[in-house]
This record gives sequence, C-alpha cells and structure tokens, in this order.
Amino acid sequence: MDGSGIDEEDKAREEEGGDVNKKGGGEYGMSVEKIFERRQVPPWRKQLTMRAFGVSFVLSILFSFIVMKLNLTTGIIPSLNVSAGLLGFFFVKTWTKLLQKSGLLRQPFTRQENTVIQTCVVASSGIAFSGGFGSYLFGMSERIAKQSGDNGGFKNPSLGWIIGFLFVVSFLGLFSVVPLRKIMIIDFKLTYPSGTATAHLINSFHTPQGAKLAKKQVKTLGKFFSFSFLWGFFQWFFTAGEDCGFANFPTFGLKAYEYKFFFDFSTTYVGVGMICPYIINISVLLGGIISWGLMWPLIEERKGDWYAAGLPSSNMHGLQGYKVFIAIAMILGDGLYNFIKVLTRTLTGLFYQLRGPQALPIANQNSSDTSEKLSYDDQRRTQLFLKDRIPTWFSITGYVAIASISTIVLPHIFHELKWYYVLVIYIFAPALAFCNAYGTGLTDWSLASTYGKLAIFTIGAWAGSNGGVLAGLIACGVMMNIVSTASDLMQDFKTGYLTLASPRSMFVSQVIGTAMGCIVSPCVFWLFYKAFDDLGLPESQYPAPFAIVYRNMSILGVQGFSALPKDCLLLCYVFFGAAIVVNFTKDMLGKWGSFVPLPMAMAIPFYLGPYFAIDMCVGSLILFVWQKLNKEKADAFAAAVASGLICGDEDNVLFHFFNWNGRCAACCQHNTLKIWKTNDTVLETGSIEGYHVDDQIGLLLYPWSYISGLSSGFGFLETILLLRPLLLIVHCLHFFFGFNEENQSSQQQFQVSKPHCISSIQEALKSLMKRTCGFKRC
Repeated sequence: MDGSGIDEEDKAREEEGGDVNKKGGGEYGMSVEKIFERRQVPPWRKQLTMRAFGVSFVLSILFSFIVMKLNLTTGIIPSLNVSAGLLGFFFVKTWTKLLQKSGLLRQPFTRQENTVIQTCVVASSGIAFSGGFGSYLFGMSERIAKQSGDNGGFKNPSLGWIIGFLFVVSFLGLFSVVPLRKIMIIDFKLTYPSGTATAHLINSFHTPQGAKLAKKQVKTLGKFFSFSFLWGFFQWFFTAGEDCGFANFPTFGLKAYEYKFFFDFSTTYVGVGMICPYIINISVLLGGIISWGLMWPLIEERKGDWYAAGLPSSNMHGLQGYKVFIAIAMILGDGLYNFIKVLTRTLTGLFYQLRGPQALPIANQNSSDTSEKLSYDDQRRTQLFLKDRIPTWFSITGYVAIASISTIVLPHIFHELKWYYVLVIYIFAPALAFCNAYGTGLTDWSLASTYGKLAIFTIGAWAGSNGGVLAGLIACGVMMNIVSTASDLMQDFKTGYLTLASPRSMFVSQVIGTAMGCIVSPCVFWLFYKAFDDLGLPESQYPAPFAIVYRNMSILGVQGFSALPKDCLLLCYVFFGAAIVVNFTKDMLGKWGSFVPLPMAMAIPFYLGPYFAIDMCVGSLILFVWQKLNKEKADAFAAAVASGLICGDEDNVLFHFFNWNGRCAACCQHNTLKIWKTNDTVLETGSIEGYHVDDQIGLLLYPWSYISGLSSGFGFLETILLLRPLLLIVHCLHFFFGFNEENQSSQQQFQVSKPHCISSIQEALKSLMKRTCGFKRC
C-alpha cells in the first residue's frame, strides 16, 4: 500500500464506519478516524512539502485576483475554502498519480498535506482583504481624499511601503492566540463551522467515494471555468471604452440604467450569488431598490434646497454625501449590534465555561450518550493535536519582538501615526484577538472590520485635526490585520484537529501563506492601480466603495457631524436605529428570523447601485431551480459551478491590464457608433446615423454590422483568428517588458490597412528583439 489510496481492507472499514462525506462525519456518530486507522500520519515536517507550497503559491495568485476584484467592486467576498481545498487536492493528486505511474513517487499525498495547502492559500488570499486594498489603505490615497473633500492629508499607494507595512503588522495576530489553541479547540470545543466544514470536505476527498466525487467536481469546475473565460473573452472584443459593451447594456430600459438597474452579464457575481445564502442576495437587492429606486430620485428633487444644484456628482456635500454617510450609518448600526451580541455571548460562554466545562451551550458533545466511535475519534485527534506543542515562550517572544519592530517602523512609514498610538493598540490587541477568535468559534462571524472601525474612531479622535484622518485609517489596518489573522489561525487549528494535521504544520503554513500574501496581494493591487486610471472613482469599473466609506468614517471621528450635508444627520440617525431594530427583530423571531434581511448587506448598494445584486439574484435563482429539480446533485456541484464561473471571469481581468483599445469590431468615439468596413484590402471607418453611444441598443448590431460590410479583402474571421491575437501577444510582451510607449498610437482610432497591420507586427517584433536581445538590426 503506497498511502495514496485505500486497500481492500480499508474499503471494508469505510463501509463499516460510514460515509465521511455525509454531514457531520465523526461528530454525528460515524467514526472517521477508523477509516484512516491504517494510514500512518506523517511527522509535521513531512506535512510541509515543496509541492504543497508550489501549488499554494499558484492558487494564492488566482484567489488574490478574485478577492482583489471583489474588494474593488462590491466588497462582498464569499468563502473560498471549498475551492481552495478542491483545487489543491486536484493539482497534487494529479501530480502524484503521474509520479506513481512512472515509479518516481516517494511520498504519497495525504489529507494532512491537503490541509496545509488549503491553510496556506486561504492565509495568502486573506491578506487581499485584511490588507485594506479596497478599504482603509486605498482610502489614504489622494484620489479618495479629493472625493471626500477633506484636508486630512493623503498617502498615495506605493509598492514598497505597502509590502513593508503588511510585513510588520500581519504576523502579530498569529502569535497572539497560539497559546490558546488547546483551550479553544479541546477544552471549550468551539465548533468553528467553516473550519469544521473544510475538514469534513478534505477527509471525504481521501476516501475512494470522495475521490470520485472530487474528480467529478473538478471536471465540472473546469467546464464552467472554460465557459466563463470564453464568455468574458467574447465580451472583451465588444468593449471599446467606458459605458460600452455587454456590461453596460440597458436591460430594463435607459431610465432604469441611469439608476443602475441592469444586468451586466458578469459571471463573477452570478457565481458569488450561488455561494452566498439567499437572504444576503435578497438583502442586497432590497437595499438597492430602497436607495436607488426610491431615496436618491426623491433627494435629487431637493436639489438646490438640501444641497447646491451646481455640485458635481462626486462632491461629498451633494447627493454623494447622502449615499456614503447613510451607508456608513447602517454599517455602524449593524456592526455595533453584532459586536455587543457576540461580546455578550463570548463573556457568557466564558462564565459558564469557568463554572463548569459541560455548561457551554455549544460544547456538550462529551455527554453521557457519546458513542465509542466518537470517543475513539476524539481520543485520536486530541492525542495528535497535543503531541506537537508550540512553546508558550515562543509565542510571547515572537509577539513582543514583532510588536517592538512594528512600533519603531510604522511611525517612519506614516508620520501621522505616533509610536504611542501603536503601543496602545498592541497592548489591547491580544484581548480583542481572543474575543474575535472566540466569537468566530461560536458564530462563524469574524468582526475584524468592526474592531478596525473601533480603532478608526478611537485613534482618529485622539490624534484630532493633526493628521487624525490618516492616523485613524492606519490604526484600522493594524487592528484588522491582528484580529483577522488570529481568527483565521484558530479556524485552521480546528481544521487541522479534525484532519490530524499537526498544529506546528498549521502554524508554519499560516506563516508562509501570510508571507506570500504580503507580496502577492500588493503586486496584484498594483496591477489594478496602474492599469485603471479611474480606479476608485464612483462611475468606474472598479469604484472601491469601501475606500471612501472608511475615509469618511475617519473624517467623522476627527471632525464630527460638521462634515454631513443638510438633513443627512437625521437620515443617518434613522437608518442607524433601523439597522439595530432589524437585527434585534431578526434574533427575536427565531427560525423565522432567517427571512429578515441583513442591514449590512442592504447598505452596500446604497453607494454602488443594485446592478451586481441583480446578477447575484440570478445566481440564487439558478441554484434554487437546480435544487428543486435535483437537490442532491445541486448540493454536490453548486460550489464547483460557482467557483468555475468566478475563476474563469477573473482571468479575463488580465486582458484589461494591457490598456489596448484597438481590439473590437466596433469603436465608440465622439458619441458616434463607428464600424470597420472593407474596401478591397483597406480598412476604412464609417458611421451609422441615428446610433450613438447613449443608445446602447446599438451594441448588439456591432458584429453584424461588421460582417455585413465585409468584402473579399481583409475579413472579420481573419481579423479575429490571426491579426488581433498576434497584436495582443506583442502588446502583452511590450507590457511586461515595460515599454508601452511605442503602443500609444493604439489608444487612438485603429484605422489601418492590411499591409500596415502586418508591418506594425514586424516593427513591434523588431523593437522587442532590440530591447531584449541587444540587437541593433533584426
């Protein structure tokens, strides 16, 4: 037996012990560990393999793109644990099978190694969220400061200081909760639902039945990845500029489009909608209807009374101020309520835990009716979990050392953040990290952003007008990174506990994943920042909504309510109170509370608009119909379908980085629809009278207008299949080698003849050879 599969005796044990793919696994009366009893658990060092970290690095780049795009568009980020575990299993399993067939396999693929991959990927991509690229960090930029209209200073993004900042703040949370792992996992028996679900998934992958299902899931993911990629690639050919293409088609009419009610054909948000619970998608859509369907049109009628009529749309003293501050009020009301609720449950749980270990409501698995099989699982897991201890002195020393370095370094990066602000944060951070980790174990709800907002108001008010806006945002980043990584690590400890992965390998994997994220995430953000000049603007493809929200929270902390437009404060009070009342009602209704919308989700479209909510509801509708037709198949493959749709669409983001407008069959310029027509071998431009960019219905006519103008010369298919891909490849090479200046002419109208196209390719290749090979003549 090579360890990569299960022999006949193990198969018999599986039949005897049950299907680990069923919900609950060992915690519902079926022994998981007896199925794997004859498999040797590798030492913690052998769980950390080069192939695991190689796969983790590749997947971390992919997932960082996904999280970054969602950060910069809606801010809604679904759990990617299932996708990370599934793709990690697929890549390494495929590799080990190839080695096994060639006789070169030395170490089989185990569930512990699978857990290491999942931990590393989630830790790395998590930095794309906690790094604040769509919130506090980008909120410090001049672009967001101008939109906010404040004089609180700014610090524009730079790759150097972002990487340095992340390295000095992202590891503290790991060291702050390591000594508490036994208390949280074994003594308190906290559930950590996401970590538990991931562990059951990984366990199921490494059984014969689970491996077959995983293979089918990966195949399904690949199909929908291909569909999503090709659909995005097709859209890319018909997008010539802003407000152009399928993503801006007025699905419900031009008036509805004006208020952002349209379907933007994004497979990303359809996939997100399939992953997110129904109530979240409905809440987002409801929030969009209340704001963009009712409130903003009514407030616009007050133009000239509530705010000056001549203000630009992005001015915070106009309609934009109502959008931002009312959304902030709902977010703060929701965050305050949940903070108090989780803190109360945390303190109550600790009180009962200290009085009696059996009194904690979520931890009565060790009751008198516990079965022998469950006892065996717990004994086996506890034995291995306590075997590889992480010394307490190591955790304390690591925290003190990194905190000392951070206290010295941060004020040199951000002059507004005094060293004593940082010191105070680090004194209170371990207690808050414990509260967040404990609360996550109870509710599966991390309040990292809420603790970050608490730091914004506390440090911002302390610093005052002397750099308080930036100081509050930086303090938010420090606090968010600490409490977020702490809860993530404890989730991973729970996953490792249930898969027999060593705590040491989990900790090392988390550290390596965090280090990857500190480099990968800033680089991914830098690509977005350099490729899109309008990044962060309200009407852009990537508006980064939470950047301006966090910036204005910091302004509120420093300036108070003087920053609000007329009557905006009253509306903020109303929506702040409404968020608390809705949450309280939701909790009081018990099981019926699941039908009450979530204020936090409702607040997001107040600023962005409801267009993405429509996509997400389409995803929910697909899943709902699928479950009605075949629930078992939908439950097994829905996550794979959604992951394929999301991942495939993210790869199309790369096309936009090349900033190349000579790519589509139609070109929108000067509000006149222009198409390519052929006259023998020469491409000329013409216009269709009566169609303008504002008349988006002309979009569907682009390819057909193109084809109808073809003659025997330079054809449409020839363009798509030959010249355009060649020009794309050359432009990609130019982009990555850093000499884009020679392609500036491609920003203008692409009106050339066939020989000129070919000569352009030749000249570009010559230039590339000169630059890369040093040739003077090629």
